[in-house]
Amino acid sequence: MTIDLLERSDPDVIKREHATLFRVQRRYLLRLALLVAAVFAFYVLFFVQYGISLEQTLTGLGKLVQYFLHMFIWRDFQNWPFGYYLEQIFITVAIVFTGTLTATVVALPCSFFAARNVMAHPLLRPVGFLVRRVFDVLRGVDMAIWGLVFVSAVGLGPLAGALAILVQDTGLLGKLYAEGHEAVEKAPTRGLTAVGANSLQKYRLGVFTQSFPTFLALSLYQLESNTRSAAVLGFVGAGGIGLVYAENMRLWNWDVVMFITLLLVIVVMLIDGLSAQLRKRYILGKEIPLFQPEAQST
Repeated sequence: MTIDLLERSDPDVIKREHATLFRVQRRYLLRLALLVAAVFAFYVLFFVQYGISLEQTLTGLGKLVQYFLHMFIWRDFQNWPFGYYLEQIFITVAIVFTGTLTATVVALPCSFFAARNVMAHPLLRPVGFLVRRVFDVLRGVDMAIWGLVFVSAVGLGPLAGALAILVQDTGLLGKLYAEGHEAVEKAPTRGLTAVGANSLQKYRLGVFTQSFPTFLALSLYQLESNTRSAAVLGFVGAGGIGLVYAENMRLWNWDVVMFITLLLVIVVMLIDGLSAQLRKRYILGKEIPLFQPEAQST
């Protein structure tokens, strides 16, 4: 018995007994090695073709050091137009809230038409395919490009920025909401069908009730993300703090740029705190104590 156990623990014996398994493992390791080699070759070719010289690298690092030094030395700080900066921050937040909340209202009902489990009937599948392609187009164009389009259409100002966020977020949130609807359990919908619920009741109570936490989390995250991204809209004339960014970068006022960046970070932190409270209230919920019958006095 002991000799048999020793023979079975021998590596050569194990390889002979499980030859198929070891062949699969060798093929897997070979493919992994080829993938790593291909990625490494890509990086080598990329830096050879598009890389910069050592002299340019050193020059760029020197300029970065200068920029950072200017960022943390705030000259004539007491005379800065703080009211103007705060006004532009407020405009940026207003653009973000208007665009994101409107996109949420538009994307939510449209997402049901893109969900495969909702549009499961053969006659409805082309509608779902078309809605998904519309979402692809809306989110496939960058927010800054939409900003340029709406600046040309409605002129300079916050309206163009809000419309740019609305269009891109409708495509992005619509796709993500639809995927949230598709990931729900089918049992509640089947149960509602069995008791005679109509389509609206099934999708409201059987689908959206389950996908609501995903819906809320994605909406709140996009609100935070747009607050960070909306500064770019000002560069194309769509209103907000981005215009102040562009002006001070052209004038090499990196101290002002740093100050505005810190203001934006504070705003994002406040929105994150609000989001955390909403998640805690509407996703985690509040624990309800179980019913305890009162003891009858004798």
